[in-house]
Amino acid sequence: MTIISLNLVVTDDQNLYINQAVVFIEDAIQYRSIYHRVDSDSLWLYRWYYSRVCQWILSITIMLILVLAFIELPSSLTITSDVRYRSKAWEPPCGLTESIELLCFLVFMVDVSVKSYLIGWEEFRKTKWLLAYIVVLLVSFVDWAASIYLSCGTTLRIRRFLRPFFLLQNSSMMKKTLKSIKSTLTEMGGVGLLLVLHLCLFTMFGMLLFARTQDGQLDKEWKGYFHSLTDSWTTLLVLLTTANNPDAMIAAYSKNRAYSIFFILFIVIGNLVLMNLLTAITYNQFRGYLLKSVQTSFFRRRLGIRAAFEVLCYLKETAVNNEVLCVPTWTLLQVVRKVEMNSHCKKAITERLKSYPHGGGLSSAQFQSLFDELDRESVKEHPPRPDYESPFLQRIQFVFGHCYFEYLGNAVALANIISVCVVLVIDVEKPPDIRDDFFLGVINCFFILCYLLEMLLKVFALGFRRYLSYTRNIFDGVLTVVLMVLEVSTFAVYGFPHPGWKPEMQGLWSLWDMVRLANMLIVFRFLRIIANMEFMSVVASTLVDLVKNLRAFAGILVVIFYIFALLGTALFRGAIVPVGNVSAVNVTSGNTTFQCGTFEQLEYWPNNFDDFAAAVVTLWDVMIVNNWHVFLDAYSRFTSPWSKLYFIAWWLISSVMWVNLFIALLLENFIHKWDRRNNHPSLSKFEYQMTVELLFRDVLEEPTEEELIETLHQHPHMDLRR
Repeated sequence: MTIISLNLVVTDDQNLYINQAVVFIEDAIQYRSIYHRVDSDSLWLYRWYYSRVCQWILSITIMLILVLAFIELPSSLTITSDVRYRSKAWEPPCGLTESIELLCFLVFMVDVSVKSYLIGWEEFRKTKWLLAYIVVLLVSFVDWAASIYLSCGTTLRIRRFLRPFFLLQNSSMMKKTLKSIKSTLTEMGGVGLLLVLHLCLFTMFGMLLFARTQDGQLDKEWKGYFHSLTDSWTTLLVLLTTANNPDAMIAAYSKNRAYSIFFILFIVIGNLVLMNLLTAITYNQFRGYLLKSVQTSFFRRRLGIRAAFEVLCYLKETAVNNEVLCVPTWTLLQVVRKVEMNSHCKKAITERLKSYPHGGGLSSAQFQSLFDELDRESVKEHPPRPDYESPFLQRIQFVFGHCYFEYLGNAVALANIISVCVVLVIDVEKPPDIRDDFFLGVINCFFILCYLLEMLLKVFALGFRRYLSYTRNIFDGVLTVVLMVLEVSTFAVYGFPHPGWKPEMQGLWSLWDMVRLANMLIVFRFLRIIANMEFMSVVASTLVDLVKNLRAFAGILVVIFYIFALLGTALFRGAIVPVGNVSAVNVTSGNTTFQCGTFEQLEYWPNNFDDFAAAVVTLWDVMIVNNWHVFLDAYSRFTSPWSKLYFIAWWLISSVMWVNLFIALLLENFIHKWDRRNNHPSLSKFEYQMTVELLFRDVLEEPTEEELIETLHQHPHMDLRR
């Protein structure tokens, strides 16, 4: 334990105090807890553990152990997952994947050992994630040893289901999101009960309304959708997602148009009211719980900054005036130089420090305000344009640097798209042997030269550094260079375009393949117009921020996919057996006739659970809910009616819960962006980088000094006496 006391200042400890301040500031930057050991050796180990190299090694190890599911039995290393055409997959020899697993386990053991040592025994007992980490490692290792002992003969491997835990425990934001989801579920339960009640009531009404009669037409409804209680309930559950609409009502509607009222009322109440109400409640509640988690992270940042201030106050050179503590600017400057932080933040803090009087000190309020730079969004400012002395060059620079030149480039790109569409429409019915690639070749050559000229003129007008400072210019420039290289390669292999230009294939790609690739890149390049349309720009920037902030949500989705894919493989592997090629409607294959809309008639054979990769794709198809009743019917026939529980559970977790949470984050991000742009129009010329913490920055509460000091007094490895 390191003792920090106002009455005890030792010159030899100056370096220790500085290192403590460095680590506390780095904890604040990363929203980490400061409750860890603070002696010299522990600080060195702590910084080493959180270094980029160690964190990269840990991340790669987690990714490696998750990827093993694609290689292990049943292996996914086949070209197709179609049970009719799939070849025998490569099977790894016994001990190969187990050796990789053992290596990963050793890395995880080092990880949990270092974490446990750094936080100390008292904190270790309170940290449930670390306790669970050890339990998961022990169970995994026992299961691994059993597999080795049985010569890899076990089919059920418990450790595979535990692997997603390693991904969860390594992300603090993922833990917060998971905790928020857990809290949100209780609020979603009320609407969920209403949905269940809605389903049950309409199920009973449906069974009474479409009971078996002497009417053959109405019996089609009974036989196809309301034959039993489970069939009725499943039919309406799928109808709630509109996947089987209007199929479910056609038989009854053909008999009497009044029957449509039943189905319309069910969809209006269930899909349009209750499901959207569920989305609204999820957004409201999840935002509140996520806000609490972010508030905790914000408190950690403030606590880390205050802890750094406190330890720096006990250096010998610190000026103390009664009860006022100050930190010398030169000492803090030394600390800031050693801290690993964003370059723009370090530059801004250093410049502000140099503006203070030399030899002066910073109070706690000044110290905190100095590090408020960490809470600001990173602003990307663009370098200045080149300064040409010649009036002629200045006029050229003005013309080609004007926004209207950008609009002209968009018009040229649009003309290119239209011309390609016209040629494709004309040639759509032509077989490859009579198709002439001359027109597309000439069009591509002309417009690619225009793109190259536009890029060079922009570089001249803006300067190379300013040109590259715009993301849209990088996007545009890279595609232009790729298109130019592809065009030159085409001319080098097949010559220049001419009427009847369809030479024999040379090399890996034919002329048509190269022309198609160029046209796809040209179409993709047209996305440059987004930057010039304000509303589309806001939407695009929101999507970019979502990609940055979606790692926690994506990680949880990966965990869900992983567990359900493994479970599906264990339950339904080999369940789908091909019975012959089927096409058209009600086709007879051998002695079997398949009804229209069934799994067999639709040829959904690639959607199975015979290996991990196929299971992931099948789960994705079910999550989209289009035709997911086909999977319910097929697997209930091929295996057991109880298989419906698996697919319904997957639909609830993925499509209902996760998608609603995704919508909540999307709405919050977009509303924040839109309000900021409307309230601060001048900010539109800058490029902002938003994080989840910054998203809620305006509504976060500042902790009081008393709260910070009281929390610091509870530090298990630091004695703060004031």
